[in-house]
Amino acid sequence: MEYRKVHLIYFSPTHTSAKTAYAIAEGMQPEILSESDITYGVPGSTVEIRGDELTVVAVPVYGGRVSETAMERLRVFSGLQAPVVPVVVYGNRDYEDALKELSDKLVAQGFVLVSAGAFIGEHSYSRKDMPIAAGRPDDTDHLKAAHFGHEVLAKLSGLSSLSELEPLEIKGNFPYKVKGQSTPQAPVTSEELCTQCEYCIDVCPVAAISIVDDRMFSDPATCIKCCACVKECPEGARTFDTPFTAMLHKNFSARREPELFI
Repeated sequence: MEYRKVHLIYFSPTHTSAKTAYAIAEGMQPEILSESDITYGVPGSTVEIRGDELTVVAVPVYGGRVSETAMERLRVFSGLQAPVVPVVVYGNRDYEDALKELSDKLVAQGFVLVSAGAFIGEHSYSRKDMPIAAGRPDDTDHLKAAHFGHEVLAKLSGLSSLSELEPLEIKGNFPYKVKGQSTPQAPVTSEELCTQCEYCIDVCPVAAISIVDDRMFSDPATCIKCCACVKECPEGARTFDTPFTAMLHKNFSARREPELFI
């Protein structure tokens, strides 16, 4: 089976999932490449993806599960027996049940599972004095992702029908990991550094930031702690202090490599 069309779907507040998805697509060398960036919202109606289109879905892992915002926004996509490659991107600790969770969801929405992968991206809590997978995905990750895309295409080329695919064994458990109680918290702004350029408002994927009483305000009840505003602030005025940063830096600084299921 040959696929000339590749469709990328990604939720990527800090760009790591998008970079990974595009690297995978590079290895697939499509004639037609389309994208659905669900970072800031979704179309108002169902998006049907047909069987002649190979889809790569890339989302971040939060606490061993797929980002809840990403899961909610993925509901708009319906796969009409379209081949799919689920991809999760995690911050060097563990992706636990996230890849299985994403795969199960896509199959339930009509996609046909071909291959899957777990890649590493810089952790949302990473900072200069306590880096956690800083700068990833890097050049080595890019090459591995592109090679993965090439291998997926080679796998499909050996088939005459998707019905010939063997069941894919993916790391993860069901029932999925129960996430702990989330503590409402959000990045804070240094008034001395902030110029109120409002760029943080633009990059927030859940519209948690606004100006209140002439100051930047982040709603802790809405914030998903992706830290896009922290990483993107041109003045370095946004910070997010959590004891988890030190713990992650201490215990999960050793380089981990992508895990691929082909």
